[in-house]
Amino acid sequence: MGRRKFIKSATVVGATLAVAKSFGQAAKPEAGSIKPIVIASGNGMEATARAMELIQQGRDALDAVIEGVTIVEDDPKDNSVGYGGLPNEDGVVELDASVMHGATGRGGAVAALQNIKNPTRVARTVMERSDHVLIVGAGALHFARAHGFKEENLLTDDARAAWLKWKETLSDKDDWLPPHDENTKNISQVMQAYKRHYGTINCNAIDLKGNISGCTTTSGLSFKIAGRVGDSPILGAGLWIDNEVGAAGSTGRGEANLLACSSVMVVEYMRQGKSPEAACLMACERIAKQTKMRRLLDDDGRPNFDVRFYAINKRGEYGSASLWSGGTYVINTGEKQSKKLDSVFLFKKQK
Repeated sequence: MGRRKFIKSATVVGATLAVAKSFGQAAKPEAGSIKPIVIASGNGMEATARAMELIQQGRDALDAVIEGVTIVEDDPKDNSVGYGGLPNEDGVVELDASVMHGATGRGGAVAALQNIKNPTRVARTVMERSDHVLIVGAGALHFARAHGFKEENLLTDDARAAWLKWKETLSDKDDWLPPHDENTKNISQVMQAYKRHYGTINCNAIDLKGNISGCTTTSGLSFKIAGRVGDSPILGAGLWIDNEVGAAGSTGRGEANLLACSSVMVVEYMRQGKSPEAACLMACERIAKQTKMRRLLDDDGRPNFDVRFYAINKRGEYGSASLWSGGTYVINTGEKQSKKLDSVFLFKKQK
């Protein structure tokens, strides 16, 4: 190759690499343009306030949201998360949690974890101290003990009383179903979701450096079959973070969200230019369209359960949506007191 042709070729290659590099990197926020924000499900008033307090002290977003949800995990009065969570059908509390760290693109999760009060902290340890993303059951407990987490009885007196009442009136209200097909309608009262308790806390944040992280933690569906795992510890379903786009998480019927992998879809909808609220609503529409079993539908063909989504984007915009009216979420954009807002919805509940 002649000298002139070589220089021309090298110039073209260099330009191509520069263009490729520019496409692979999102533009960094301008100085002063970063908007720290924390979003959570409706039970996250204290969690969001604590997370924002830490972010304003310069802490990483993942540090902040984990410390925030730890308040809920430690609260025996919240029977959907951590200590005091309602047990499985055998009377054993099993916890699920996931974390994602946007700045490093890492994630960790645990599922069906027993005897450890703070599963989000164990999930973070999985992320930081193993080559795995998800550890479950006895393996998760063994891993937690190896890293110094203390075992304790998570079943409070109130949760035990609720479990005993359920056991004493069991009949057709558990999760064991007889053979059925797509058109079977009144198979079990268990599918009337308002009669069963489920809950979770999802919390996502942007810190002062513009990095995004989040976590989702739950004790899962009350009186579930032992070993049941919902969407909360499954990255892409109960939680998804993309540091260049935003974050999304969910609460509600985990089985529906597992089949739809909605959180990753919410982030992808935002990547396409949709607002956080619109993206969450699109995820709800997707689940409604995907639900076909008659036992999961009301007389009007709508899902007889609820799923809610919470999202923020890189610009600090936020939103939430649920299948049914009545959903709420919590936002903190730097205030000492967080504020609770109503989620938009697909269907309005009958009074």
